[in-house]
Amino acid sequence: MRASILTLWLAAVSAAAPPPVKVLVLTGQSDTQYHDWRESTPFLRGLLEGTGRFEVRVVEEPSGITARTLAPYDVLFVHYNGPRWGAAAERAVETFVRSGKGMVTIHGVTYGEFMGTRLRPKGGFEAAPGGGWKGFREMLGVSWDPDKIGHAPRHAFEVKLDAQHPITRGMEPVFLANDELYHRMTHAPGIRVIATAFDDPANGGTGKDEPVMWTAAYGKGRTFHSSLGHDLGAMYQPGFLATFARAVEWAGTGEVTLPARIEFPARPQNPVRVLLVTGGHGYATSFYEVFQGHRDVAWTHATSPAEAYRPDMAKRWDAAVLYDFRDDLDDRQKASLRGFIEAGKGVVVLHHAIADYPSWRWWWEEALGGLYLLKPSEGRPASQFKEGVPLLARPSKGKAGHPVVRGVGHLEAIDEVYKGMWHSPRITVLMETANPLNDPPVVYLGPNPEWRVLYIQYGHGEEAHRHPGYKRLVHNAILWSAGRER
Repeated sequence: MRASILTLWLAAVSAAAPPPVKVLVLTGQSDTQYHDWRESTPFLRGLLEGTGRFEVRVVEEPSGITARTLAPYDVLFVHYNGPRWGAAAERAVETFVRSGKGMVTIHGVTYGEFMGTRLRPKGGFEAAPGGGWKGFREMLGVSWDPDKIGHAPRHAFEVKLDAQHPITRGMEPVFLANDELYHRMTHAPGIRVIATAFDDPANGGTGKDEPVMWTAAYGKGRTFHSSLGHDLGAMYQPGFLATFARAVEWAGTGEVTLPARIEFPARPQNPVRVLLVTGGHGYATSFYEVFQGHRDVAWTHATSPAEAYRPDMAKRWDAAVLYDFRDDLDDRQKASLRGFIEAGKGVVVLHHAIADYPSWRWWWEEALGGLYLLKPSEGRPASQFKEGVPLLARPSKGKAGHPVVRGVGHLEAIDEVYKGMWHSPRITVLMETANPLNDPPVVYLGPNPEWRVLYIQYGHGEEAHRHPGYKRLVHNAILWSAGRER
């Protein structure tokens, strides 16, 4: 019985989550003045991976590819305009597609040496030696006479879709492009045009509806080409995002499951809802980079206690990150923050926020377990700071596996050191330093083990903000504080 239930469960999971489409990007050359592959390749990779449907790898020297290189993949994205790859590599690509796999190409690939043309040093085009890659033209279903190469100047225009193809089915029948509109191509019989655009003579166009997207069959394989995609501005248009991602899925599988509109950057799925609290202290704008690029975190910014500490904050947020510098809160704000913590929500305190709310004893004594003394207090001298110091911290003994510091290891960053702070004897230190200019605790959990409150001292300026170790530390801390530890 158990085996049968397990079998059914595994089958259900498998049916609900199809295996990722494996994509290999072949890139590394283009006329970087207009079509910079270094800029657009990460953008398009991020688009595909952000959908959750694709597993993407990139090759920047395609001339060395073989059939073995290509075997694990479902579809190739050829994002390249440069010298030919040689007979062996080109034959491997032809065999890959002909065998039933897919290939997607966009924009400027149609005027390069693969197509038998090349740029003249002083402008214009000429025939490339050797006549180009015949198999590539056959896979794309298009050719282009060097004497006729052209496009209308960059402008906004409407693209009309064939709603019957799987790539375009369910999409709005017309979308706006902001791109170059290529014209005077020679298309092979048998291609299926799935999108056109009127090439207005007022813009130097042909006065015809020009194909801008089409599919072709090559042996058992599927190819797709879009003449759109001049630069990142053109690629960011919603119509391009959707047709490109859906075309890669179709070329790789023969089907399309992606939605008609692709969110990019992708909207996080069930993210940790983070309230980021700042104000009262200047900081480098690089601080915001710490919170970018995480699909499991969605954050909102509050710049005042009145905006941050509201009675409903426990319903709205899973964790709060404090990077503010405030002397006190009113009774209503204190009640909201205390209720947030006692409800089991997380609080991550960063750097100068250790000096927050010194007149609220409960906060720094019971919740956080630490305080930077701005002035002498209760027989203790004021704390001291110094900027621009290399600060090395190590995981405390037995704490390297804690979710907050896991994967961080030793962390050294140029930062501001603090000396002479008050620390509760009940804190749990996760990372510490031997730097004599700094107190030993650098990362620690608050004194109440029932609450998810912690402090990270790093974070003064861009040297720390852009440090991969610091970014990971803060991300780990947010997940732990929200009960989502990895």
